[in-house]
Amino acid sequence: MSQKVLVAGTGISGIAAAKLLLSKGGEVVLYDGNEKLDPEELKKKFDEGATITFVLGELKKTDLLGVELAILSPGIPTDAPFVEMIRETGIPIWGEMQLAYHCAKGRMAAITGTNGKTTTTSLTGEIMKSFYDSVFVVGNIGEPFAFHALETTDETVTVAEVSSFMLETMTDFHPNVSAILNITPDHLDRHKTMECYIETKESITKNQKEGDVCVLNYEDPVLREFGETLKDIKVVYFSSLRTLKQGFYLKEDEIVYNDGEKETVIVNIHDLKLLGRHNHENVMAAVAISMNMGVPLEKIQKVIKEFKAVEHRIEFVTERFGVKYYNDSKGTNPDAAMQAIKAMPGPTLLIAGGYDKHSEFDEWIESFGGKVRYLVLIGQTRDKIAECAKRHGFNDIMYAEDLQEAVQVCASYANPGDNVLLSPACASWGQFKNFEERGRKFKEFVRNL
Repeated sequence: MSQKVLVAGTGISGIAAAKLLLSKGGEVVLYDGNEKLDPEELKKKFDEGATITFVLGELKKTDLLGVELAILSPGIPTDAPFVEMIRETGIPIWGEMQLAYHCAKGRMAAITGTNGKTTTTSLTGEIMKSFYDSVFVVGNIGEPFAFHALETTDETVTVAEVSSFMLETMTDFHPNVSAILNITPDHLDRHKTMECYIETKESITKNQKEGDVCVLNYEDPVLREFGETLKDIKVVYFSSLRTLKQGFYLKEDEIVYNDGEKETVIVNIHDLKLLGRHNHENVMAAVAISMNMGVPLEKIQKVIKEFKAVEHRIEFVTERFGVKYYNDSKGTNPDAAMQAIKAMPGPTLLIAGGYDKHSEFDEWIESFGGKVRYLVLIGQTRDKIAECAKRHGFNDIMYAEDLQEAVQVCASYANPGDNVLLSPACASWGQFKNFEERGRKFKEFVRNL
């Protein structure tokens, strides 16, 4: 890959892509629309003498002379004006994940869906590591695939959390096993319509062929219907609400696998450290992926019993004066936040609000079901959420100027036996760099009470 390549974005994905291209002998033009960035600081991220030039601010057609490929970081909308200009020149457009896949070796399990991706990817990765020697867990979970692509061998198994933003720029991306966990409204500020969002999620299967596997949630009507259209690849369903003639399902307190002839008990849910029905679905998906990647059942069973919740996803923080605090900063849309409320063991004071992704909050408010004692709102969406809550007859609402004040308000109003839950139902942007920073700050504020 010794051609001249434009890399758009100087965040972690863009830097990873640029380094991968340079290591393959390429010449890189690194572009960012923020003209205030310091080229000298950017240079420090690369080896001395690297064949890289920097373009900051406006990208001109002359900057594309000799460029044979463009790599977009996931956060860049594919309809951005400069991307349209690149497209008009006929230069192929890839994403960082697609680039890394093109350079990597071995087998791939790829996981997408609106909610549950991080937990399922982390658990699947731990299962794989219990059996295979060379395993990488990459993607939207935090580590760009491009950082590890050249470390892979024919024996490597890569487990990737794949966002809809990443799927927009895939060309020949081809996982051996794919999984779509669920589809509910999210990122409509980017995808504009649910139809576009659904089509983007389902495109994870577009290059799969006979011998490949797709794991789908039977209780998601969109995915159940989609599964019926997949003729060449094997479809494996999981369900938390009914028994299936074939697949994985929750039967009373046990997760069961039916191969079409007999049932095999995988685990009793009371032996898991993960809370809530949505996590039982995540476990079923991880088990289905792992079995179809060749991991023996006894290895799978050992790992799923030991696995703890990932950071920022219904993560128990601490107990103060009889009140338990939970960090669900990863609950960045109403459906994810609904799952966190359902998982709470008792009366809850809920901290919510943040960046407006054009979500609707009605169903989320309805899910409170008498469990939420107070709703403490912060961020750009707080008025929108408050109005929605009042329409649904929920009036125990308080405002806070920031997350620190919200934690203090909850500590003042909580009774022993209550839970305080940060599950914003909104993105973190505007107040925080990302949901991880928001979650870390929440834990810091709680521990300083």
